[in-house]
Amino acid sequence: MTPEHPALPPPVSRPWVVAAAVVFAVALLVPQWAPTVLLMAIPVLWMSFKGRALLAGLVAVTAVVSSLAATPLEPLPDGRFAGLGVMATDTMDGRFGPYALIAMEAGLVLANLPPGSVAFQGEVVHLDGLPVGDPGSLRGRRHRGAIRVDEFEVIADPTSPIMAAGNAMRERVVARLAPLEGGRALLAGFLVGDTRGVDEIDQEAMRRAGLSHFTAVSGSNVALYLTLIFVVLGPIGVGPRRRAVLGLLALPVFVAATRFEPSVLRAAAMAALGLGGRLIGLAMEAWQILSVAVIGLVLLDPTLVTNVGFQLSVIATAGVIVGARWPVPRGPLARALAVTAGAQVAVAPLLVVHFGLVPLLSPLANLVAAPVVASSTVLGAIGIVGPGELVTVGAWLAGLVLGLARLASGWPQIGWLGLGAIVASAALCLRLPRLRGGLALGAAIVVASLVVGVTEPLPTPGAVVLDVGQGDSILLSGGGGRFALVDGGPDPVRIFEKLSRYGVRQLDLVVLTHVHADHATGLAALVGRMPIGRVWAATEPHRTSSSDELFESLQLGNVALERPEVGDQFALGELSLTVEGPLRRYASPNDQSIVLMVRGPSRTMLLSGDIETVAQAELGHLRADVLKVPHQGAATSEPGWLEGVGSDLAVVSVGPNDFGHPAAWVIDLFESNGTILFRTDQDGDVMVPLSGD
Repeated sequence: MTPEHPALPPPVSRPWVVAAAVVFAVALLVPQWAPTVLLMAIPVLWMSFKGRALLAGLVAVTAVVSSLAATPLEPLPDGRFAGLGVMATDTMDGRFGPYALIAMEAGLVLANLPPGSVAFQGEVVHLDGLPVGDPGSLRGRRHRGAIRVDEFEVIADPTSPIMAAGNAMRERVVARLAPLEGGRALLAGFLVGDTRGVDEIDQEAMRRAGLSHFTAVSGSNVALYLTLIFVVLGPIGVGPRRRAVLGLLALPVFVAATRFEPSVLRAAAMAALGLGGRLIGLAMEAWQILSVAVIGLVLLDPTLVTNVGFQLSVIATAGVIVGARWPVPRGPLARALAVTAGAQVAVAPLLVVHFGLVPLLSPLANLVAAPVVASSTVLGAIGIVGPGELVTVGAWLAGLVLGLARLASGWPQIGWLGLGAIVASAALCLRLPRLRGGLALGAAIVVASLVVGVTEPLPTPGAVVLDVGQGDSILLSGGGGRFALVDGGPDPVRIFEKLSRYGVRQLDLVVLTHVHADHATGLAALVGRMPIGRVWAATEPHRTSSSDELFESLQLGNVALERPEVGDQFALGELSLTVEGPLRRYASPNDQSIVLMVRGPSRTMLLSGDIETVAQAELGHLRADVLKVPHQGAATSEPGWLEGVGSDLAVVSVGPNDFGHPAAWVIDLFESNGTILFRTDQDGDVMVPLSGD
């Protein structure tokens, strides 16, 4: 009877093990010979048996040798920097304007571009600017340093016909899907990996749900692309050899259109090996294709070894291969679940290493999402070159995936302990089949207890000064599931993660103290994703793009926006919030900050926003047990006012910065007065109970 799954290769004989050890030793001891030795070893090891174990070892050694051989980059020379370059990425929108990686004669540089600059990968550009940063990396690509560009101009279209064709394909997709919002933006991610229009929090929701790999274009997308190519070309592509040639010619265009993402490089390399083998009549096994593809890519670009996207793509593919061969009950549902589980089990350790947590139920989310994503991608791809109505349907299906991601992002996440319990239980079940039921139950109990503990306890009643980087965000917990958030920090993804960590699902009150981005940006992203009772703001006459975005989203979401007056109060469970300022309209947005006195059962806390000397002088001495120090502890406060609060505990909400925050004299002042001082950049989230001692 023919087995359903391919048999494992025969055991490796001792001579081949010795030969492999010699190859690996030479590669490690003489790094300069490594590429030649490793490449020469591939056909020998391959022909010896199926190459599975030795090729896996070869991959590991190649990765180690390549990473060791990667030389450190020299910083850019001082002085003005001007010349021609080639766009290594499209221009991207950042917090401080557009930026891009550009290949110059001196190497790859990170260019901070003038406002409004737009260019696409492969285009020839001229730039003039000054070096402002040291060597670093962006999205896994190393650069020699940052340049503040004063003059920027696109000189010519891509000189490579492949790059030009890839840009045309990408522009066609984006044009047919415009405007890139909601499901249409996610569909662009499915088709060509363009996630510019997907909101940051939605991208984080996709990751927390275990669905982000759908926008990291990979094997299924490459297969769909090749299938459409063969269908469109029709009779030209008849016959396996002719299709192989057409596929090999078309693959580079797709790789260029998807911007050479690591997952695409891996998938395209594997597809090219499969097509090339068909062309020369050589049948290749999945492990062979994966191993040789990884070896070749790593030898060409050693930096891929440390690229998180590449690591996840390779390990997930290995998991898919294993999962597809697991002995499971017959049927497409069982087979799909096995493949999904194989990929998720494989990447789980990497997810914990890189992101701290892994979605426990991601196989279930993937099982539901996979057919929807496939349908969305197929219909969208056909609609791009054909009836536009199919694009609409594809975008609607992508919107369903987005809704699933938002729902599943709140599902349980586990760390090393939970992952270890699952792995240990699985191993013991395999070794001790009679105890499988008890072991499985025990593992379930352990994991459940760990999942319950994922949300961290809050001081109730009390406050948490959240570590959101260079900015402010204070979570108030009044008990009974009642919460308020004062400011949202500069990063919408970070504040979303913080609230999820503490189990906050709704906010009774949100307060924007003033209009600056390091307080307002995070709040705008919460509207529409979390129930919000009311919002307080008193920002007139000041405004910023961040505050405008917040107010627009509040209007669209029908969330009540109120301008509180001095003396207004808000009852939040066991806490009472009283507005102490602003007393009038100020010339400085910082002085315009809403100042809140938070009263608990036995302690008080003063939330001072970013007020400076003018507002402090007019407010007078407000006394509180705890002080949230104004303006990240900057030297913009009056020493007498800080002392006059009389707090025994002070908290500076601050992150890495070039402004000198907090000022040395501010720290010295609190320490000399015996005030306990905490800093979020050093201490993380600071818990402040407002009951008891």
